[in-house]
Amino acid sequence: MAQSTADSPLSPENASSPLRTFFQVRFKKMRPNLSLYLLILFPLSYFLIFCYWPMYGVQIAFKDFYAIKGITGSPWAGFKHFETFFHSIFFDRVVWNTVKISFYSILFGFPAPILLALLMNELKSRFFRKVVQNISYAPYFISQVVMVGILLVFLSPTNGLINKIVEFLGGNPIAFMMEPGWFQSIFVSSGIWQGTGWGTVIYMAVLAGVDHQQIEAAILDGANKWQRIWHISLPCIMPTAVILLILSSGSIMNVGFEKVFLMQNSSNMEASDVIATYVYRKGLLNIEYSFATAVGLFNSVINFVILVVVNAFARRAGSTSLW
Repeated sequence: MAQSTADSPLSPENASSPLRTFFQVRFKKMRPNLSLYLLILFPLSYFLIFCYWPMYGVQIAFKDFYAIKGITGSPWAGFKHFETFFHSIFFDRVVWNTVKISFYSILFGFPAPILLALLMNELKSRFFRKVVQNISYAPYFISQVVMVGILLVFLSPTNGLINKIVEFLGGNPIAFMMEPGWFQSIFVSSGIWQGTGWGTVIYMAVLAGVDHQQIEAAILDGANKWQRIWHISLPCIMPTAVILLILSSGSIMNVGFEKVFLMQNSSNMEASDVIATYVYRKGLLNIEYSFATAVGLFNSVINFVILVVVNAFARRAGSTSLW
């Protein structure tokens, strides 16, 4: 007797049954945690809509973009805009300023929260510790506009507090915000002051999980406070510090646009012009969308390469890495 079409292995019902079974099995496994999947749906949608979907527009870096023609209608230009940026007279200046500011920020700013967290962890008075925490956290909640305003007031060459101290010591007033040599020092030091307290939050949470039996045993063995910090507290926070260092190195080509733009003027442009401000001038002021996108894509690729290299180095040097 001939086999019926419904019973044939090639029938549409039998062909779709493995796929239906797969989804049924997956749904049964997901059902106990369905509320958690729904909870993660909102942040996942945020990243998909605002972070990944805009990547579609990156292709204009390889096109001569015209707003009238749109992205798909604009002609391809290849690597023309990248070559233009590499041969630009501003290439060396913006790249070098960006790298130098980021490097100094990591070099001096990254250890600061670690040291502050270790010192606050050794305070015996809980009241005094909370006072120090609140004082150190406060600058983080100051907006960049207010922060730059404070810098302008304190560093004013006429009535600024810093120049009053300089005059009291016998020196001459200094126009700090007008001299290129002072820009990077002011930017990095004010960033450290603003972000150090908030950076201790993670390290304080890690130090809260240190086994007190180890500390008590070290005290019984005669270890002083500095020895306990070096041999117990510091090794405890090192894995977290390595992860944060890897993440920081992945953004070494990113310097905050808002603060640089607010501190920037025609006198300190030589030291304050970074990739972010250069992209702003080219992309928004000069309406060179393709060129600005090419510069931003170059910046992102360099950050990604640095992130991969530093992560590989951390994985080989120790057991802590992002992947």
